[in-house]
Formats: sequence, C-alpha cells, structure tokens
Amino acid sequence: MAVPDLTELRDQIRLRASTRPAGPPLARVRDLAGPGGLALRHYRPVDADRPLLVYVHGGGWVIGDLDTHDRTCRRIAAACDVEVLAVDYRRAPEHPYPAAIDDVTSVLEWVRPHLVAGDSAGGYVATMACRRLRDAGQPLPRAQVLLCPNTDLTLSLPSVAEKGTGFGLDADFLSWAVQQWTPDPAQRVAASPLFAEDLRGLPEAVVVTAEHDALRDEGDEYARRLAAAGVRVRHRVEPGLVHGFIQNMDLTSADAAAAHERIFDDIRRIAAGIGSDDLARPVLEAHR
Repeated sequence: MAVPDLTELRDQIRLRASTRPAGPPLARVRDLAGPGGLALRHYRPVDADRPLLVYVHGGGWVIGDLDTHDRTCRRIAAACDVEVLAVDYRRAPEHPYPAAIDDVTSVLEWVRPHLVAGDSAGGYVATMACRRLRDAGQPLPRAQVLLCPNTDLTLSLPSVAEKGTGFGLDADFLSWAVQQWTPDPAQRVAASPLFAEDLRGLPEAVVVTAEHDALRDEGDEYARRLAAAGVRVRHRVEPGLVHGFIQNMDLTSADAAAAHERIFDDIRRIAAGIGSDDLARPVLEAHR
C-alpha cells in the first residue's frame, strides 16, 4: 500500500468530525489537564454525581482525538446517565507502544472510574491498561466495554483476510497501523491482549464485534478467552455491521442505531449496580 500522509490523514479526520451534527447538550462539558498534562474532556449529563466512565478513542493508534469522538462521548453520557472522561492519549508513530497504555493507565489510577470503554485501538488500550493495573495490584474499574477491539497485533485470524477489503477497515491500513504502534515485530505477541498468558482477575467485560469487521475474529476470541479465565463476559456479534459502527453510523443506519442502543443498555445495566455512596470522584472536584 502507499504510505499514508499522516498529517493529511489527521486533518481529514478532524474536518470530517467538524461537519457532523453535534451531540446532545449536557449539563457541563469541560476540558482539563490530567496526569502529566494529558488533555482530558469531562462530560456531565446532570449536575449531580453519576458513575464515571473513562472513554478511550479509536483510530489505529495514529489518529483520533477529543474532537473526533466528542459526539460519541456526549451520546454515551446522555443515554446512559454517566459521567464520561475522554482521554487524548499520545499517538504513534511519534509515541509508539506502550505510550498510550501508559497514559490511560495513569488516568485510571488518577480517577479510579467505575467503567472504562474504548472502540477499536481504544478498546485495545483500555483492556491493556486494566491488565497493567491488575498486575500492579491497583484498583480496577468494575467493567471494561470493548467495541470492535484490536487484540491480535499479529493479524493472524481469518477475518483480517475475509473482511479486510471493501468493508471500511482495510487489511493493508491495519497492517500499516500496527507497524506504527509496534515497529518491532518481535514485540507484537507480548503486546497482544489475545496472547496474554493469564486473563484472570480482569474486570467484567462487554465485548461487541461486527460481522463485517476485519477485527471480528480477534474480538470474538478475546471474549472467549476472558470467559475461560473466569471473567464475566457479555459478548455479541452485531450482524450486518462494519468496523467502527459506534462512530456516528446511527446517522445513516437504523441497524447501527439499534446496536448503539444495545451498548447503551449494557452500560446502563452496569451503572445501575453502583451505589450512591461510591459516586463522588474528589480528584475531579476542582474542575466542576
């Protein structure tokens, strides 16, 4: 494949985001600085405390930012009655593996959210950060919500070839993105959630994949491995949908809109089990 012009690609993604309809209005949306000066965006659906979800955007580790996923975060906050904290983690190739994992782990340690969620590469970073916390004996989120996640950096499962042309996420771009994130091929097995020796003790997981996604098989297999390790898992494959359907496909597809509602139901179910005494997040008080 031709090597993408990354500056141009990032500009195109930002421009596309700016032309989409805005997300729902919320009680408060504020940009703030997190650990190490990381740019964060805090969404509050109402003035009262609500369960906190940290959202990690997708984009193949190389694109995406707070603005590209603003509408998605607003919709989650409004539909699920949760606070959302979006993370503008460092991107490859300027900051390859494990920089994004370091960033998101630091945010999870800082705010100790109830949930962490992410789409595509963001789902990868979210679950890798949970492993990092588990291994360090740190408190974990109650749940991880993984939407079309990357889990196999070796790109070895059949759906990469079967769905890697003509369905939005092309296998050649995927291979290039993995090279930016993990330039050393020798790192890729160890850096893949799917090949972790021990998945015990990770948070409850919602894993949602899409029928026509090159990443479908690795997401499905990761859900099976989590369940085999004793992790409570809710897993489904959304029929007829493609990679990244969480990102604004509700605007053009009734099937995607229905899939979004199922994801919102998953988040609402988890949030409903969080008691009122566990809602306050003092570290964010100064930013309200």
